[in-house]
Amino acid sequence: MTMIQLFNYAGIFVFAATGALAASRRQLDIIAFIFLAAVTGIGGGTLRDLILGVPVFWVKDPGNLLVCAAAAILVYFSANLLESRYRVLLWLDAVGLAAYSVIGAAKSLALGFDSTIAVVTGIMTATFGGILRDIISGEPSVLMRREIYVTAALAGSLVYILLHGLSVGLELSALPAALAAFAVRGGALYFGWALPTYHKPGRTTEELKREGYIRSE
Repeated sequence: MTMIQLFNYAGIFVFAATGALAASRRQLDIIAFIFLAAVTGIGGGTLRDLILGVPVFWVKDPGNLLVCAAAAILVYFSANLLESRYRVLLWLDAVGLAAYSVIGAAKSLALGFDSTIAVVTGIMTATFGGILRDIISGEPSVLMRREIYVTAALAGSLVYILLHGLSVGLELSALPAALAAFAVRGGALYFGWALPTYHKPGRTTEELKREGYIRSE
């Protein structure tokens, strides 16, 4: 199994687990667990393949669906052991995002698309499944949190593309690229890293604090 294949299965499993965790927070049944796990695990890759005009990856390899089901069943029987399921969901999402930012970029480059398309598909693959998960389950959207999210996927994709452009081998490019994405997203979760946000002119400091744009001391 190549590094990219390993990243693919790892990304699917971890993202699927976050979908199942979202189902556990809503106290849903096992079928809902599997459904949310599958939507989250394969959602980003499905959109990527449809846009690139290639056969959808899980149709060619149904084993990807089995990975989603396995993650859902595991979470169904173990979610009650976790002290904070939402916090675990966010950190697992960071791991999945890191893996998928590499997968999305690598697939575009392998198909002969240029670096711009590779960046877009890297971000799309890394974030779309999590966005779908939050919409369906009614969770607070990771996309709308103040901490860096899409930028982390961008970092992973760019590092992979840069190393690929320097003729670094596939195996040696994937790991540092994924680590870069995880470091950015992990730093955002742990330290609260965020990019400057738009402030509507005329609002007071107190209003900005209430709305979360400025942290209270």
